[in-house]
Parts: sequence; structure tokens; C-alpha cells
Amino acid sequence: MFEVLQNEPYHWRMMITLALTTGLHRGKLLGLEWKHIDLKTGVIDIRQSITAYKDGEPIIKEPKTRHSLRKVALPSSVTDELNDYYLHCRKERMKLKTVWKRDDHFFLFFNEEGKPFYPETPYLHFRNLLLKHKLPYITFHSLRHTSATLLLNQGVHAKVISERLGHANIGTTMNIWTFIKISRPRSSKQV
Repeated sequence: MFEVLQNEPYHWRMMITLALTTGLHRGKLLGLEWKHIDLKTGVIDIRQSITAYKDGEPIIKEPKTRHSLRKVALPSSVTDELNDYYLHCRKERMKLKTVWKRDDHFFLFFNEEGKPFYPETPYLHFRNLLLKHKLPYITFHSLRHTSATLLLNQGVHAKVISERLGHANIGTTMNIWTFIKISRPRSSKQV
């Protein structure tokens, strides 16, 4: 996946990388603004989500639960890439200054008017990316599950994964990822 992403437009590469490394929902990725990211410490402050548009404008909402309001640490390699992406976004914003319609917001992932992408756009792009490169089909939301599974396989405690994903309790995390771990094919070493 990361090899394929190297040839994708910068915003898609960053969105999919963040989905894989943070486990954030699509709506939370779309709601990210640069003011929510500390590029020095590599921490994202999850404050809002975009899951719909009304009359051509995004509906920006606070996450549903207090557990969803959280901070997510990034690997240093992703923080470095985000620093470069920030400079790219600033240049894009300057190029679009005559049509930029979001002076009150500076989203990480925006269209030619500075508005965040529609909620279906990441799903559609990701599906087309997989088809184009003949990769197995998974949904965009499955990147969240992949992120958690990678952490679980690295030995990260389920409570840490639960907090990172914004689950209200560890039971939710355990129910989903215990099933994934159990249903995963066993290697010859595990038998």
C-alpha cells in the first residue's frame, strides 16, 4: 500500500497514511485542521468531525462522546511527512487565494475552494485506488481496523489501542480485535 501511495496525489497519500497510522474515522480525518496538529510534538488533537454536507457547506460537529475527544501521537516519520505536507498546503492555499472560501478554517484535506472533501470522496478514491492497482478490496473504514490490528500485533496493550481509537471502554476494542485475532489464519509456527 505504501509503495502504491508514493505515486498518488499528496493529499491522498497523507490521508491514507494518517488513517493507517492513527486509526481515525473518515469524518475525523476530514474535520482535521492544521490548528489541531502540533507539528513539533507530533500530536493530533481530535476536536471535530465532518460526516455530512448541507446546502453545499460541511456540517462540522464535535465528536459524539468525551472519549472521542482525544490526543493521538504520531510516529516521527509521519510527523516529518506532515511538516512537508503543511508547507505544500500553504502553497496550495496561496495559489487558490482568489477562490479560497474557507478563511475561518484551514483543513488538512481540501478541495479547490478550501472546503473539506465531501464525506464520500475518500471512500470513492480509495476504492478506485485499489481497483487501479489490483489490490484486494477493503473499505476505507478497514484502514482503522488495520491500524488497530498492527498495534495489537506489535504487542501494544488493548487499553492503549482503545484510548487511541476513542472507544468508550476497552470491551469494544477487545470484542472487535479478539475476533480478528482469532479468525486470522494461523501460521505453521502457531500450530
